[in-house]
Amino acid sequence: MPPKPESTLTGPCVEPASGGPAAQLVVLLHGVGVDGGDLIDLAPFFANILPDAAFVAPDAPQEFDMAPFGRQWFSLQDRTASVIAEGVRRTAPLLNAYLDEQLALWGVADADMALVGFSQGTMMALHVALRRPRPPAAVVGFSGALVDAASLAGEISARPRVLLIHGEDDEVVNPASLPTAERALAAVGVPVLTELRPGLGHGIDGPGAKLALKFLGQTFGL
Repeated sequence: MPPKPESTLTGPCVEPASGGPAAQLVVLLHGVGVDGGDLIDLAPFFANILPDAAFVAPDAPQEFDMAPFGRQWFSLQDRTASVIAEGVRRTAPLLNAYLDEQLALWGVADADMALVGFSQGTMMALHVALRRPRPPAAVVGFSGALVDAASLAGEISARPRVLLIHGEDDEVVNPASLPTAERALAAVGVPVLTELRPGLGHGIDGPGAKLALKFLGQTFGL
């Protein structure tokens, strides 16, 4: 078995709003062309229901190769499904190592961790969360897709609760990715909820964010 990689990921974090020790960990995974700072601003919003949660938002490991700024989890220069799947698989060990580090740092168990992703971040969150040895509590994915669904039945080891939210007018990631992911996840026994947001492009709107907040609160029994 190859040695487990040490994470080289870093990014902003927010300590629990309550001022006490962390009871939950929420990992925010950004989309392409930005960095962890893009999603860490969600922390105060989620803290309204999760005051004891710590929030971390790692910067993706690669420089964005289609612009002079930002980060990427994998390249999008070739959008062939097999190439994207390989990109996700290549980065997954780094993200897994980062999650293990953060769980140890904050003293939180896998069952008290949620992954919240946007676009590429959703693709990474779904791939990693469903293959971890111990399941996280939940995955919330905005404007993303399930990558390499054909391999899931043979590789799945965890079945966290999943909420997928997608804009009906998304011009970047096809909205058809939402029902496709829903069917694939349900087929392998993953409890999944979906929401198609009318009039929304590639982004997160207020109703979608509130739905995610309610979902996380229910997941953690709050």
